[in-house]
Amino acid sequence: MADSNDSRSAPLGMYDQGEKRRMSGIEIAALAASLFWLVLSGGYVFTLGTAVPGGLGFVLAVMVVFLPVAMIWVAALTARASRVMREESQRLQTAIEAIRKSYLTQAQTGRNDPSASTLARKLDEIAAAQRKIETTLAMLGSTRAAQAALEAQGAAPAAAQPQAEDQPALSLGTPAEALEPPLGNADFIRALNFPDTAEDLEGFAALRRALKDRPAAQLIQASQDVLTLLSQEGIYMDDLQPDLARPEVWREFAKGTRGRAVAALGGVRDRSSLALSSGRMKQDAIFRDAVHHFLRLYDRAFVRFAEHASDTEIAELSNTRTARAFMLLGRVAGAFD
Repeated sequence: MADSNDSRSAPLGMYDQGEKRRMSGIEIAALAASLFWLVLSGGYVFTLGTAVPGGLGFVLAVMVVFLPVAMIWVAALTARASRVMREESQRLQTAIEAIRKSYLTQAQTGRNDPSASTLARKLDEIAAAQRKIETTLAMLGSTRAAQAALEAQGAAPAAAQPQAEDQPALSLGTPAEALEPPLGNADFIRALNFPDTAEDLEGFAALRRALKDRPAAQLIQASQDVLTLLSQEGIYMDDLQPDLARPEVWREFAKGTRGRAVAALGGVRDRSSLALSSGRMKQDAIFRDAVHHFLRLYDRAFVRFAEHASDTEIAELSNTRTARAFMLLGRVAGAFD
């Protein structure tokens, strides 16, 4: 028991010096067997001699005397090495058990290492970014609801108020959006990029004005739908760095050119985003329908936009979040092949 305790307290890979100086039972037995064989064989050889005379007889006598002794010590050293390996294995097992207990104790006390805290901080940042996106999308929905409520409230007093005599009469069936001023290109571009943060007042103002225009509102709704679906796959437009095409290529697209002539519009090269979007297109019918609906609306809206837009405005539009989604999904759908 004392030897066992000493071996456990010894450092890993080291042996007690006292054990090195003491001879084990195996070595004592080997020494006794060697002495016995030397006495027995030596007495026989030197007393009676060998049957073979000359130098060959001397070699034979040496082999008869010393070869068994060598074999005895080989067996003894092998047994000793086996014992040392067992002791070393026991020390190693004890050290591993101590490390495991230390790890469990550290985990229970809540002392985390720097790498774990860094990982937790990154996870918190990702969660905060996700909450920010959800807040922005929720504000977009509330903005549309508030806009609808304001239109309903404005329509009621207008219906109750008698028409002035000098006010020109409107023809029956005139839609309410026909009374709104046309949407400016700057507001259209700003709305398709969506507000950056909850404090982006200019972005929300442009979005409210764009929602009053029916075609723009349809495109914004479709864009919001696909951006939400893409975010479920971890794809965010701010992370993409597409190769922006020249305004001339966009104008060719507005004229109806398709295929390789406008392949530069598919400037998104991120393989991960392309693979995830392509896989979702093949597996999810709802995602596929939303993408095709979005691509059709963007195509129509850009044709109208390009008629009165300058090259600078086209370049600004191509750098919006909606345009990046069009580049990504258009390439996945094969619109630029």
